[in-house]
Amino acid sequence: MFKPLSLFLGWRYVRSRHGNGFSAFISASSTIGIALGVTVLIVVLSAMNGFERELSQKLLSIVPHVELVSVNEPIKDWRESIKKVQTEPDVIAAAPVIKMTGMLQHGLKLKAIEVRGVDAQLEKKVSSIDNYIIAGNWQGLMATALNKNSIVIGSGVAKKLSVELGDKIQLLLPPPEGGNDVKKMFSAPITRQVEVVGIFKFGGTIDETLAYIPLSLASDVMGYKINETQSIRLKVTDVFSAPKIARKVAYNFDHYVYLNNWTHSQGHLFNDIQLVRMVMFIVLVLVIAVASFNIVSTLIMAVNEKQGDIAILKTMGASSKTIMLTFIVQGLVNGVVGSLLGAICGVYLALNLTGIISTVEQLMGITFLSGDVYFIDYLPSVLNATDVYATVITALIMSLLATIYPAWRATKIEPAQVLGQQ
Repeated sequence: MFKPLSLFLGWRYVRSRHGNGFSAFISASSTIGIALGVTVLIVVLSAMNGFERELSQKLLSIVPHVELVSVNEPIKDWRESIKKVQTEPDVIAAAPVIKMTGMLQHGLKLKAIEVRGVDAQLEKKVSSIDNYIIAGNWQGLMATALNKNSIVIGSGVAKKLSVELGDKIQLLLPPPEGGNDVKKMFSAPITRQVEVVGIFKFGGTIDETLAYIPLSLASDVMGYKINETQSIRLKVTDVFSAPKIARKVAYNFDHYVYLNNWTHSQGHLFNDIQLVRMVMFIVLVLVIAVASFNIVSTLIMAVNEKQGDIAILKTMGASSKTIMLTFIVQGLVNGVVGSLLGAICGVYLALNLTGIISTVEQLMGITFLSGDVYFIDYLPSVLNATDVYATVITALIMSLLATIYPAWRATKIEPAQVLGQQ
C-alpha cells in the first residue's frame, strides 16, 4: 500500500471526485481561479520591474543623478573639483553644468525652455543624450572661435518653432540676478543668436523643454570667469542610492552647495511605480484568496460525502491526524496544480509581454504608451525569479489555510452516529 496512508487516501479521493459533476466543477473553478491570479500577478510584477529598469537605464541616463549646485558664488576651478569628486568610489563620472530658464524665438514663434550649458566632451560621460540625436551631431556643440553660439534642441522644440538643422534662432536669457539692484532686476533679457547644430528625440516632455548650449556661452551670459561653473553633475553607480551618495560627496566637497538628485525631479515616477506594484499585489493576492475559498466548499462537500469512509477508518484505528491530513492533501492538490499552471503561464507571458502587446497594438491600430507623452513607447517587462517564488508560495500558503477548517471538521465525525444511520 502507498505510504503514508493520508497521502494515498487524499490522492484517491481526488481521482474519485471527477465522478461528481458539481463537486468537480467547484474544484476546477478553484484551480482555474488560483492559476489566473498567479498568472496575472507575475505579469504585473514583471511589468513594474520593466518600468523600473527603463527609469534607471533610459530616463536617468540624461536626467542628472546628483547635482552639487553652488549657493552664493560659482564653483571655482571646476576641473580640479571634478577630479576630486571622481575619487569617490560611488561616482562614475562628473561634468560641469550651468542651468538657466530662457526662451527661443524664431520669427513670431516663442518657446520657453530649460537651457543647460555643458562641456560637450564631459557631458557624454554623465549623459547618453548624444545617442538620441536624430539630426546633426553632438560634437557640433563644441565651442570654437568660429562657432561659439550653437545649440542642440529637442524635437518638440524644433517642431514648435518650425526650425531645422542649420537654422539661426534667437536665445533670450534673463540677466544674472542683481540682488537689490531694481534696474538690473527689470532690465531687458540677454539676446544671443544661435545656430541649431543638433536635434534630439528622447520621448516625453523632455523633447518639449530641454536645450543644450556650450558651457562657454552660458558662462558669458552668467558673467562667470574661466573655469567657473554653477554646478557639477555626477553619474553614480547606484541610482537608487543617489541621496546617500550625494550627502557623502558633499561632505568632502570644499564649496557651499545645495544637494539635488533625481528623486527631486523624477522621484514621483519611481513612487508611482512602487505604489502601483503594492496595490496590484494586494488586489491580486485577494483574488487568489477568493479562489482559495472555493477549496473550502469543495472539501466540505467531500467530507459530507465521505462520512461513511471516515467512520470506518476511525473504527479501524485511524488517528485524527491521518483523517485531517487526508483532506488537507485533497485540498492542496487544487492549490499546487493552480499555482504551477499559473506560474508556467505567467512566466511565458512575462517573457513575451513586450512582443504580445506590440502585436495587439498593430492588430487593433491603437497605442497604449505614446512616446510623445511617456519616456518610452512600449510596455517593458523584466521577469525576476524572486517574484515567481513569492507568488507561488503565497498561493500555496493560502490554499493550505483554506484546507484546515474542513479537514478539522472531518475529525469531529462520530463513527457510532454515522454507522448507526446506515
